[in-house]
Amino acid sequence: MTTPITLSDEVADAVHSGRAIVALESTILSHGLPPGRNLAVANRLEETVRAAGAVPATIAVLDGVAHAGLSRAQLERVCAADAGLDKLSLRDLGPAIGLGRSGATTVASTSALAHAAGIGVFATGGLGGVHLGAGESWDVSADLGVLARVPVLVVCSGVKSVLDIAATLEVLETNSVPVLGYATGEFPAFYRRSSGFEVPWRVDDAASAAAVVAAHRRVASSGVLLANPIPATAEMSAELHDRLLAEGLALLDSRGVHGKEVTPVLLEHFHTASGGVSLDANEELVVSNARVAAEVAVELA
Repeated sequence: MTTPITLSDEVADAVHSGRAIVALESTILSHGLPPGRNLAVANRLEETVRAAGAVPATIAVLDGVAHAGLSRAQLERVCAADAGLDKLSLRDLGPAIGLGRSGATTVASTSALAHAAGIGVFATGGLGGVHLGAGESWDVSADLGVLARVPVLVVCSGVKSVLDIAATLEVLETNSVPVLGYATGEFPAFYRRSSGFEVPWRVDDAASAAAVVAAHRRVASSGVLLANPIPATAEMSAELHDRLLAEGLALLDSRGVHGKEVTPVLLEHFHTASGGVSLDANEELVVSNARVAAEVAVELA
């Protein structure tokens, strides 16, 4: 990738000196959490990364410029209720930059921009995947294609249960993306600690995860997925989760929602219909992922 990306002074210094850095996406802030709470979570994520000894690099596109590491004013702008940011996957970066637009980056675009900036570790909430019925719709997240060719470690809590998890894992295997379970042998499903599917490999600490990532980078050019289950204390009950999921799927069907709009609509339903349980769960899992990512980044550095 040759697209210029502006690094904050702190991130630039960390890149040049080889210090540990963790990239953080901005879509969760602008599209995944309500105003007010999103800024609190943004601050907590950056503080969590710093506490573990790494430098946070929140990524976004502002007025046609890609940034890695946001100032206080820029972070507040991303989280503002009237920000009006576009949701930018990798395919959208060129148009947004070329037209001088502003947008929040997804897993795909954040991974690509992080790699362009020299950042090899990225923490997020959940990975995109193969949608149910993809055999007819061809609805497969760009996240998987980017992981296939960008050597970034993505730390997440698996994928949401609205996706075809078996097919998602199969696509990752086909594209030579190692899937590691962090202190678990089961692939997590975002709000739930287990999806019922096994992970091919398990690592139990940051040093082991870093060793795998370093070895993989010597033999392949694809990324690595580290699946870190939501903390047990924040896990959504199976009963509530299954009810919200059934309602959410029915809502998507009734509205004819597909593509990149699926996740925002589904998350909004979970947030409004769970009495705040899903918001708490979302915050705790992404903070946990940021901590694990920072610990692995420190080991890699």
